[in-house]
Amino acid sequence: MTETKNVLAVVSPHVGGRTAGAALATLFPGQARVTVVEAADEDPAALREAHVVVTGLGPVTAEHIAAAPELELIQCASHGFDYVDLDAARERGVPVCNIGSSGAEKQNVAEQTFALMLALAKQLVPAHTALAEADWALPRLQQSITELSGKTLGIVGLGHIGEEVARRAAAFDMSIVYAGPTPASAETEARLGARHVELEELLRVADYVTLHAPLTEATRHLLNAERLALLKPTAFVVNTSRGALIDQDALADALHAGALAGAGLDVFDPEPPTPALRLLKAPNVVLSPHVAGVTRETLVRIALAAVQNAADFIAGKPPRDVVS
Repeated sequence: MTETKNVLAVVSPHVGGRTAGAALATLFPGQARVTVVEAADEDPAALREAHVVVTGLGPVTAEHIAAAPELELIQCASHGFDYVDLDAARERGVPVCNIGSSGAEKQNVAEQTFALMLALAKQLVPAHTALAEADWALPRLQQSITELSGKTLGIVGLGHIGEEVARRAAAFDMSIVYAGPTPASAETEARLGARHVELEELLRVADYVTLHAPLTEATRHLLNAERLALLKPTAFVVNTSRGALIDQDALADALHAGALAGAGLDVFDPEPPTPALRLLKAPNVVLSPHVAGVTRETLVRIALAAVQNAADFIAGKPPRDVVS
């Protein structure tokens, strides 16, 4: 008979909080005793007794891990895992998992990437704003409206999501280059029509750069002022991954200086962004509030994938998608 395990479900308020956590809890099998919180240390007793922590963008710090002597697994309900202290978990021998192989988010993140790219190419935000103010903006906007067809898309990170973006780019007749520490297989490159290049070359040749890399110490501010300066002044930057992949001040500087054509951003550092974030007022930006992984369909897939991995672990099976 499977031993009963205590599960602490941490769901931050800005992604649904206790309401979303309560729905998540109903998915667990009977041998899991689930406590729902909005912060890992909200219920010290539940943290102390937790065997499994399932977190939906709720930070799990070294202090939280130290306060959980029974902890055996940390399951992230997302592709990202930057909100967990991986070093502290590693020192305790506690595996940290994401939902990478499930592909739960890949469809919508790819769709949101193209929504932002198309909005930038077609100048949808300034066009809408102008018309709402009774301004027929066609003469002013027509010189900056462009096509995706024939343009080069640079994908930083050709994982599950990056591949979905590449598949859609092919349908738009875009050329595809990608950068990452490990080239994809020859079969994958042939299927996607993608070519592996170094990051600096990608930035020099791409008309659109889209980020699909995890946030680690190595990738923090991957696009800094120096690398942003490699981009063509007609290029666009799109980020649906993690806000801290870009030096946000450097990006704002480039946009204000006209060194870039525009940016489409679904993620920020921190989240929600503060009103002082200069990108909120930068020219030629399209912004969305981290919606790339939160359609109704996506949320169901994310929850099922996270719970399934945790439930399999509770049942004695090895966990999938171990990131640390």
